[in-house]
Amino acid sequence: MAFTGKKPWYMEYLFILAGTGLMAMGISSCFDSAGLVTGGFSGIAILVKAGSGALYGWEVPLWMTNMVLNIPMFLLAIKLKGMTFAKKALIGDGSLTLWLAVLPAWELAHDLLLSAVYGGVLMGVGIGLVFLGGGTTGGTDLLSALIQKYLKHYSIAQIMQFVDGTIVLIGAFVFGVERALYAIIAVFLVTKVSDGLIEGLKFSKSVYIITDKPDSISAMIMSDLDRGVTGISAKGMYSGQEKLMLYCVLAKKQLVYLKEKIDEIDPQAFVIVGDVREVHGEGFIER
Repeated sequence: MAFTGKKPWYMEYLFILAGTGLMAMGISSCFDSAGLVTGGFSGIAILVKAGSGALYGWEVPLWMTNMVLNIPMFLLAIKLKGMTFAKKALIGDGSLTLWLAVLPAWELAHDLLLSAVYGGVLMGVGIGLVFLGGGTTGGTDLLSALIQKYLKHYSIAQIMQFVDGTIVLIGAFVFGVERALYAIIAVFLVTKVSDGLIEGLKFSKSVYIITDKPDSISAMIMSDLDRGVTGISAKGMYSGQEKLMLYCVLAKKQLVYLKEKIDEIDPQAFVIVGDVREVHGEGFIER
């Protein structure tokens, strides 16, 4: 289930602190140790660390690159978009930089696939917690927001995809194509896990039922499945007939039983099933 509703002010900071800690663990203990460049300023930091170690024999710490890259971003953000916009990113990136500096780098897995999976889950949960706390971590999302001010015909998401894609391609050149392919798996997991945490993990199904026997079907839903039903007045534009369309929301595990019972009651019924990300109310997530 998603974390919703009004949170105390200190909970927002705890979410950001815990989220950036998990992000730092994913970056240093999974992605960096395995040479997986997943985009973002963290990806650039991994590239800088590898490049400096190969050229000069001294590896630039991840936290240092992250801080150096974000400072001009914050200054530009303050100038172009104001302090209110910039301070949200400042809190998140400051704590991420701190975690990168103090957390030891554990090698959680020696296998590239496991590193991609562990890192993707840690980063996904971390980003989700940061967003739930109302924060952001700066990086390429802040850079993309600033670029979009001048390239208004592109969305921030499109600019982010281009910037992060470029970083991943450079990572493929430095660490090899195989690691870049595993990095793509990690990016997919980061997106899925963070979206699931933000939007809600308790998915349900919405069902529209167009039938000639609305009373029998609604009675079955209320008695057998213990779910509420709403009757919506509808008109078939081809036939011109007025009908009562039924609408209900139920758990995924109840869907098979519902369809079987509808077939028994009215084989000619027209059933439309859709996904529901989150439901608040009796029988689902309580407020």
